[in-house]
Amino acid sequence: MSLRDVYIAFLFFFCTLCVSQTLHAQSLQYGIDVLDADRCRDLQGKRVALITNKAGITVDGEPDYRVFLRHGLDLKYLMAPEHGFHNVVAAGMRVKDEKLDNELEVYSLYGSQKKPDVELLKSSVDVLVFNLQDVGARCYTYISTMRYAMEACQEAGVSFMVLDRPNPLGPVPAGGFMLDSDYVSFVGMVPVPFIHAMTVGEIALFLKKRFYPDLRLQVVAMEGYDRRRFLDDYPEVRFVSPSPNIRGLETVLVYPATVFLEGTNVSEGRGTQFPFRQFGAPFINADFLKKELQRFKLPGVSFQAVQFIPSSGKFQGLRCSGVRLEVTDRLVFEPFRTGIAIVLSLQKLYPGLFDLNTNGQFFDKLAGGPLFRKMVLSGRSLEEILAASRLQVHVFEEAYPDRHIYE
Repeated sequence: MSLRDVYIAFLFFFCTLCVSQTLHAQSLQYGIDVLDADRCRDLQGKRVALITNKAGITVDGEPDYRVFLRHGLDLKYLMAPEHGFHNVVAAGMRVKDEKLDNELEVYSLYGSQKKPDVELLKSSVDVLVFNLQDVGARCYTYISTMRYAMEACQEAGVSFMVLDRPNPLGPVPAGGFMLDSDYVSFVGMVPVPFIHAMTVGEIALFLKKRFYPDLRLQVVAMEGYDRRRFLDDYPEVRFVSPSPNIRGLETVLVYPATVFLEGTNVSEGRGTQFPFRQFGAPFINADFLKKELQRFKLPGVSFQAVQFIPSSGKFQGLRCSGVRLEVTDRLVFEPFRTGIAIVLSLQKLYPGLFDLNTNGQFFDKLAGGPLFRKMVLSGRSLEEILAASRLQVHVFEEAYPDRHIYE
């Protein structure tokens, strides 16, 4: 075979591979799409309620509740999590009941109660459907809402259906500390690693096995999903923000690194153009902080010294100095390692100003327990903290080897 023939054969193979990967990427179907393709057969003739928000769309962008109505389902009402159906309510603010299109009732699951009303379920529905977009971190409250819903359905004798959706963190492996049973809260209700590397459907199956054996659970799995891909690796999929400050995949990637700052006196960027992608405080010297972070030689991320004035949240109206994260290679970027480096750097540079104690209880709830904070305060190194968390993750993965339903 001549060199020219070898070149042509290689080119043909390469093009075929590219076309194959593109077709595979375009074939992604969410759980709602799979249900739609089957004409919602499993819900026909049943009274249905739906936990969702505006991010609960098909791959083509159709809202899930309209899919249900198009197929003639007996849709009784919707339920909305933190941030409300329209994803505009600020974090931690109560969500009110409302009507959608002046007709469809939307009950709040982040108001006077966070758990669906058991008596309401008993009297009104046969199946409660869950279709919320998670971001892959345990403290993001939508999986807490799912756990409460599963508990309520088991108590009410109502079936629970999960329309599975991608974990947008994709290939990022499980990381961070496990949930200490003494620190269970609404920002930590599911005993999985902080970065859990699971879809909501996989988490639902895990929760049923662990806590709700009598629950009638059905997970409508995705088709064409590959956990080795990030969400934007699927060309026809568009990202819809699941909450006000998660504005794109760039934010999703760094959220597990910077969200711990919610439990400190440093702004995590709320009220700015780049929430969770930048952080700072009036007492910080941006250049010093940037240099300190660079000392860690963190993979896949760079830091830019910035100044910003939050329009809301911490230090509203005050000039803050800090850094902005830029993920340069998401395949090697380690969010939890980066988060450790951020907290250690702030503690080293500003031991009398950076406050890990006043709101330490909330920091611990985010982290899953007090170990992370205590190790920082005791002067432990990044590698020591990372090793402690990896040991916990390893124990979890050994205990639940069948936690994934997708290859």
